[in-house]
Amino acid sequence: MSARVRPVYAAAVAVALATTAVAPLAAAAPRPPGESAAALPEQPEQPPGTSAPALLSRLQTLYRQTEEATEAYKTTDVELKRREAEDKRIAASLATARTALARSRGAAGRLAREQYQGRSDLSTYMRVLLAEDPQSALDQRHVLARAAGERQAAVDRLTRGERQAADLARASRRALDEQQALAKRQQREKDDVEQRLKEVEKLLADLSPEQLSELTRLEQQGTDRAQQNLLSSGALSGTRAPSPEGDRALTYAVDQIGKPYVWGAEGPESYDCSGLTSQAWSHAGRSIPRTSQEQWAELPHIALTSLRPGDLVVYFPKATHVAMYVGDGLVVQAPRPGARVKVSPIAANPLLGAVRPDPAAAPLTPLSAYHPPKLPEGAAEGVDTGYSSETDPD
Repeated sequence: MSARVRPVYAAAVAVALATTAVAPLAAAAPRPPGESAAALPEQPEQPPGTSAPALLSRLQTLYRQTEEATEAYKTTDVELKRREAEDKRIAASLATARTALARSRGAAGRLAREQYQGRSDLSTYMRVLLAEDPQSALDQRHVLARAAGERQAAVDRLTRGERQAADLARASRRALDEQQALAKRQQREKDDVEQRLKEVEKLLADLSPEQLSELTRLEQQGTDRAQQNLLSSGALSGTRAPSPEGDRALTYAVDQIGKPYVWGAEGPESYDCSGLTSQAWSHAGRSIPRTSQEQWAELPHIALTSLRPGDLVVYFPKATHVAMYVGDGLVVQAPRPGARVKVSPIAANPLLGAVRPDPAAAPLTPLSAYHPPKLPEGAAEGVDTGYSSETDPD
């Protein structure tokens, strides 16, 4: 999201979320090899809706709805910027066409006046008719042809200019109408995100310290189990070096560790998940799509067994979260509101797959010459999970 609409309420949500870990267990389908869907531990009987699993389920739903609304907002924001640029291009073309049309009208008017006053080359017609002998008339044929050609060219330029100006004027009106419609849709989507975040904030504010502690325990338990299962499956076996661009992108992402998550933010002071990955690759010299869904849809897919540092890891069935692979089963990510950019286990969220922004680039060689960026102290502190998937815990 651009700076002009960055929400101020994120700070309030951060206060409520910073000391909690309430996102979902890493348990959603489809699951890559190694991920488990173990049921939550049995809980003591409590009033409906107040048990830890029930609270976790409710928060999962709210986080999922918030992320889907956020993705819709960001997609509209990208489209709105594209339409604004297109509108500027059409406006510039329209101005050029109108200038050319004015010149064509001026030339046509001047030609008409000269013809009326007998000063144009068209008066040659009269000289041909009144020539003393046929040879003189033939000698003036080229003058007559040139005069007719100039007149026709002036008429053609005027006709083309009027048609082009009319077409561009219609296109400009359509572009303006579409831009206004997108701006209205963007505002509705922004309001939707704000409402979802307020619901999260309210639910968190009503939780007791004991409930928060239990949710933290359940979250960490699920993350540890999923990470262990993934690593033991051998899906991440092998060590690889990044490409030169991937190395630069990863270095940039690691340098952002500790900066706050703000939905729609693209840096440099705060980021959302895809804002971090898109900016990291932009600073590496390669432009990639802005949203996690577009990154998943448009970038080449790779197998988890082929992961190398700098690749992007995408989460949840609707591709609503993304992180960057660090190596050794870890990713750097902006997890969710209230959290900060950090290093997390790759299985902290339900994996959808991975993409590589530079599939044709060769890795740095030799492998022994690659030195991963140094992680700052406390790089792994804080919550790991992002937004939840559509499935509730069993």
